[in-house]
Amino acid sequence: MSFIKVNQARVCWGDQTGETDFALPSSHPTLNGKKTAKSAMDSFSAYNSKYLTVPQNRTSWHRNGTSDALEASVVSYRSSIINNYVEGTLSGVRDKASPSGLHFRDSKRKVDYVLAYHYRRSLGRHVPGAASPEPRCGSPSMALVSNGGTGKGRDPQQQEHGQRALPEWLGLPGLGLAELNPLDALEEERRLQREEYEHNLLEAGLEIEKDPENKSQGLSFVRIHAPWQVLSREAELLKIKMPTKKMYEITEEKGILKTLNEIWCKLTEPLQPQVPQQENTKMKTLSYPFSREKIYMYNIKDKDTFFDNATRSRIVREILKRTSTKARSSMGIGTLIANNVYDAAYPLHDGEYEGQNDDMNERKLLYQEWARYGVFYKFQPIDLIRKYFGEKIGLYFAWLGLYTEFLIPSSVVGIIVFLYGCVTIESDIPSKEMCDQRNAFTMCPLCDKFCDYWNLSSACATARASHLFDNPATVFFSIFMALWATMFLEQWKRLQMRLSYFWDLTGLEEEEKVSGSGFSDGEVITSVENCVGKGRIVSDQEHPRPEYETKLMQKKLKNKNITTENSNENEKEKLTWSDRMPGYAANFGLILFMVMLTFSAVFGVIVYRITTAAALSFSTNETTRSNVRVTVTATAVVINLVVVLILDEIYGAVAKWLTEIEIPKTEKTFEERLILKAFLLKFVNSYASIFYVAFFKGRFVGRPGRYVYVFESYRMEECAPGGCLMELCIQLSIIMLGKQLIQNNLFEIGIPKLKKLFRKLKDERTELKEMETNQSKHPQQWDLDYILEPFTGLTPEYMEMIIQFGFVTLFVASFPLAPVFALLNNIIEVRLDAKKFVTELRRPDTVREKDIGIWYNILSGIGKLSVIINAFVIAVTSDFIPRLMYQYAYSQNGTMHGFINHTLSYFNVSQLKAGTQPENSLFAQEVSFCRFKDYREPPWSPHQYEFSKQYWAVLSARLAFVILFQNLVMFLSVLVDWMIPDIPKDISEQIKKEKTMIVDFFLKEEHEKLKLIESFMARDKQKRKSGTKSKRTRAASFSQCHRSPKGSFTSFSSQHTVV
Repeated sequence: MSFIKVNQARVCWGDQTGETDFALPSSHPTLNGKKTAKSAMDSFSAYNSKYLTVPQNRTSWHRNGTSDALEASVVSYRSSIINNYVEGTLSGVRDKASPSGLHFRDSKRKVDYVLAYHYRRSLGRHVPGAASPEPRCGSPSMALVSNGGTGKGRDPQQQEHGQRALPEWLGLPGLGLAELNPLDALEEERRLQREEYEHNLLEAGLEIEKDPENKSQGLSFVRIHAPWQVLSREAELLKIKMPTKKMYEITEEKGILKTLNEIWCKLTEPLQPQVPQQENTKMKTLSYPFSREKIYMYNIKDKDTFFDNATRSRIVREILKRTSTKARSSMGIGTLIANNVYDAAYPLHDGEYEGQNDDMNERKLLYQEWARYGVFYKFQPIDLIRKYFGEKIGLYFAWLGLYTEFLIPSSVVGIIVFLYGCVTIESDIPSKEMCDQRNAFTMCPLCDKFCDYWNLSSACATARASHLFDNPATVFFSIFMALWATMFLEQWKRLQMRLSYFWDLTGLEEEEKVSGSGFSDGEVITSVENCVGKGRIVSDQEHPRPEYETKLMQKKLKNKNITTENSNENEKEKLTWSDRMPGYAANFGLILFMVMLTFSAVFGVIVYRITTAAALSFSTNETTRSNVRVTVTATAVVINLVVVLILDEIYGAVAKWLTEIEIPKTEKTFEERLILKAFLLKFVNSYASIFYVAFFKGRFVGRPGRYVYVFESYRMEECAPGGCLMELCIQLSIIMLGKQLIQNNLFEIGIPKLKKLFRKLKDERTELKEMETNQSKHPQQWDLDYILEPFTGLTPEYMEMIIQFGFVTLFVASFPLAPVFALLNNIIEVRLDAKKFVTELRRPDTVREKDIGIWYNILSGIGKLSVIINAFVIAVTSDFIPRLMYQYAYSQNGTMHGFINHTLSYFNVSQLKAGTQPENSLFAQEVSFCRFKDYREPPWSPHQYEFSKQYWAVLSARLAFVILFQNLVMFLSVLVDWMIPDIPKDISEQIKKEKTMIVDFFLKEEHEKLKLIESFMARDKQKRKSGTKSKRTRAASFSQCHRSPKGSFTSFSSQHTVV
């Protein structure tokens, strides 16, 4: 058992059946943080009464019951901090709720943000001998000391100090000693933090409506509304661009481009989503960062709708981030959620996305025109997505849409390449020679002792299938895809710039530099006045993460104990590299371990293939022995896919944990480091087995008589007679399709639904313990949104697309149909992600972003790496170079006849090691020499079994091709990059035009303002002159009528008038 310090509010109660009417405040409470406890609570209560007269029954007090006194005081304090609801009136609350669920109960003020928390009301037992407070207004505060023991066991000095201690919570008088168990103490601490936090939000100018806590435990919501004064103040601080009264005409493209654009618009009209469009698309409103001083310039028709819902929630989120509490020095809502003070904080959706009512909202519109599989053929309403979800999510879907559109031409070319292979398969001379049974190529055994000699013609099917992907057209396709990747990135930069212009994101980097300058690593913004006083603007990324604040606070507490006289107190505390060194060391060690784990998994699959192939070779079943290679390849690929999927989930969690122990300061830094770690681990995991098949399998086998063994008895696996390219194609296609089908689709659909069901069942189980008799049958919007899955960021969405981009570009020479399957997946993926954002996720906070950030650099890196990898795939893995060398260097007639015989070497079977010869050979004829695929000297050569001259010639040609291919494609990529400007010409001109118009607009407004002031001054001056003349006339007449006997009064009067 422990004791917790409880301080309760001072409230004077009226008559038992009367109403408690608070006086209207004389001024809005300010965010100065320097009020006394009494004045803070007085202004707080007065601010609440501005909106509601609260009918409240008088709470009964029992002089000998500390628990009852505690409950009454808790009720009184809660009553004082809520605008629209106090816990004294429970009847009719649900009936008075807003019909739409998007407003306060007055149906006027919008709910801009919602805080949700679980409460547990458990009153502590009365401690024997503890005094009960008197229930009178203004009773002195009494503190409860948390020391883990009873009041009698305390030190007298501590007890006296505890009873005389001032309350930590604003204006909360204590009630004496209440004995609480640890759970109750923790819950009481959280409740007090909530009350203080909500009080600070009210002082920041926000308005709050809160649910009653009328059950022993349950879920409660705090609804927040931002009035105009707060919105305008924060919009100015955040430099939010808002539309002005000025509109200007957008310069259209002329000539043939305009004609083509008009034709395209007419052709694609059925594909356009039916969403509201701007009335005049040729005009654009001039936007400028909001300023209260120049409020006359903005097109404000209605203050309630000038800031849209996304902007309002973003402003409230910024206030929630920077509002602090004294408890644990917590800074912002992030820390409170991390400490379980609140469960969630989220903006509301605009209403239901489907239903019987005819009320149309943006969410329902998005669902009907975007988030259904039935509209897969339509374009995305990018502007509406950006308006509802914010620029960051809008840019993601714009990028995904452009990527999907670019997959269409690559898919067409890939299909043409595949069809070319199908058409030319009958005219392929090497595959014909391999399938011709008259060419008796007796091959060496594939394993020791149990494998027999075999004819090359038995591998006819593999050779013919390899030609579908290993033909001259794949070289062209590899070059095409390298240029395709460059074109895609260049076109994205142009589209990104166009969206930045129309979404008023131009100049965002300069604003962030201004807003981000000057903050040290340990500096925290605590109030609006501090921000304004330092001349800086709060940006979205500047708020430190809760983990960073906790670590920094621990460091400060540690340094307080070891401070010296020479220490500089003014120096700001921050985390140095030495503080983060344990995290960096753990990152290096664990990432290395995870990479080695991936390689170990690949090696395990290799061992499986070798041992399984050897085991199946022992079988007495002829069918089993003849299908060893197919069986081993298929099962190994499936096992590899399962391992990749499992490790992917593990690596995602490990990457997040490794990033957390690094203690990044801001969310942006955290996200970038998380992306790099997750991409590194998932890239290695997804492509390790593919790299092995492409570049390592069959390279270290040895030769007959001198094979390389694993575990002393198992030979290293070889490529199929047609080469490893066919197996690489199978490996790539299975992993790519498996990841897309299982991970990208089934997991995305199933896991959120299971989480939602689990959360709903958990809440229902809690609610059933104590049912509310007057509970509404129809849940409010905040109830519906709470059940939804919280938004965790775009990293998983980008990651799956980036990995897919790698499958499409890195090994496209081995699988030309990869773009086709990627296109089919993305058509579903766009609608799947759309449905998830609209129907299954809470509404994300809107975030301003000018680009897709570090993802562009990763895409660019993959594009450059694909050139090198495809060059090696064509040169090393395929038979393209050996065929060219044979046709132009070794063929007698310049054709491919004799190519198979040229690539096979001879081996004298008498030189096989003892115990490795085939037992009970069933081969028809006596075998003296067997053949194996390699360029080696024959047994009758003086340098038998050494690499032949042809081997070195082919190797040189392969390396030359890699260098030539890489430089050629890189040159073409740079040429394409140079030819296509990053900023479209019309957008560049419009940006310059907009800047000029902003200056002209300001000068014109200021000039009109100056003329108005001058006209007022001229009128005032004219009035003064006319007034002076009338005074002179009256003074002259007065001096003539009244003369002094001692002299003329006129002279004195006239002098006085002139003066």
